[in-house]
Amino acid sequence: RAFINGQPVPLQSVRELGEMLVEIHGQHAHQSLLKKDEQRQLLDQFAHHMPLVAELSNHYKTWQQSLKQLNEIVARQSERQAYEELLNFQIAELTELGLTEEELSELDIEHRRLSHAHQLMQESHQALQQIENDEHGSTISTLSTTGTSLQELQKIDDALTSVAELVDSATIQLREAAGELRDYLDRLEVDPQRLEQIDQRLSEIHQIARKHHIKPEELPALLEKLTQEQEKQGNTQETMAALQQQVENEQKLYQQIAERVTESRREAAIKLAQAVTTNIQQLGMGEGVFEVKLTALAEGGAHGMEQVEFMIQTNAGQSMQPLNKIASGGELSRISLAIQVVNADQHQRPTMIFDEVDVGVGGSTAEMVGKQLQKVAAHCQVICVTHQPQVAAHAHNHFRISKLSDGVKTRTEVSPLNQQQRIAEIARMSGGIEVTEQTLSHAEEMFNRMQG
Repeated sequence: RAFINGQPVPLQSVRELGEMLVEIHGQHAHQSLLKKDEQRQLLDQFAHHMPLVAELSNHYKTWQQSLKQLNEIVARQSERQAYEELLNFQIAELTELGLTEEELSELDIEHRRLSHAHQLMQESHQALQQIENDEHGSTISTLSTTGTSLQELQKIDDALTSVAELVDSATIQLREAAGELRDYLDRLEVDPQRLEQIDQRLSEIHQIARKHHIKPEELPALLEKLTQEQEKQGNTQETMAALQQQVENEQKLYQQIAERVTESRREAAIKLAQAVTTNIQQLGMGEGVFEVKLTALAEGGAHGMEQVEFMIQTNAGQSMQPLNKIASGGELSRISLAIQVVNADQHQRPTMIFDEVDVGVGGSTAEMVGKQLQKVAAHCQVICVTHQPQVAAHAHNHFRISKLSDGVKTRTEVSPLNQQQRIAEIARMSGGIEVTEQTLSHAEEMFNRMQG
């Protein structure tokens, strides 16, 4: 189970917190120093301009996003032009058609009436004859006679009053129906020419609807939709102009900040090279010379307009070469430590762990490693795992790590040491299993000198 400030938390939270609190430099951590991105970050940390580089990256990202959008619009220019021409043609065709929702319904009604004009005229006339002038007795006259009889009968039995009223009402309505039929027949006409016009109009409407794969009644809505799309296409030109301006503005801002970063890197590169050269010479590379090379890029990137590369000369007479071309593992370890010392005040994490970064060195060089680590410790807590007595003698506190076994179980024991125990442990680290008075005396002298 994992806890932070007494509260149970998932392991992922511990991992994330650990990355903020502890920075680990293991035996092979210096291999990252061969990566140019790592070299650039180390130089930027030393130059104290990380916020400026972050601002530069943001402007570069915005610039590239705007440029990508602009390029996409330009790339689709020919396609968009063809699309706009199609839109213009379709809108012109639909506008010329001039169809409204009401017209289609009216055309359908009129078409049905004209195409069945003979049937409507004949059967309406027959209905009117049956109501008014049928030779066997019209419906109105029959109904009127029946109504008169019922009116007489209701005088005898008022129970027939309701029936008499209904028949009378029906007679009135029938006369009104006959009147409307006469009016209808007066208006009704057979007009083949008009029917042909309507057929042509409906044919044109259905043909255009089929072209767009929609129903005829959906054509007015399509015209509105295409008109809106046309307006949107018109706005594309405005969008392109705005994007072009945005690209120019962001590129200008990027250029201004990039120039400031370049100038800052140039100044920091000289100072970093001098400081690291001094440190590596103290760490046993007496003829070593460190240099930071800045190479202008053909096109600026997210981190600036130059590539940062660490160069080294390990022996007099040699030419400057990239780290990965000439530096050995031990040299890389010492160069890495030298850079960490120079950059110690830039570390954001409160604890740094060095795991046997002194592998492959000894004697006076190991002593210088201890001094360098002591310098780092002035800025943050340093935990160092070492087998070098010269390094251990520089520490403010000393813990001995032992592996113990009773034949059944094995355990690791971490023991804090007092001054006398520290001297004894330094003697053991210097002289091996047999610790003599002379070894103890030498260890005490080393301890006092390095602590002093």
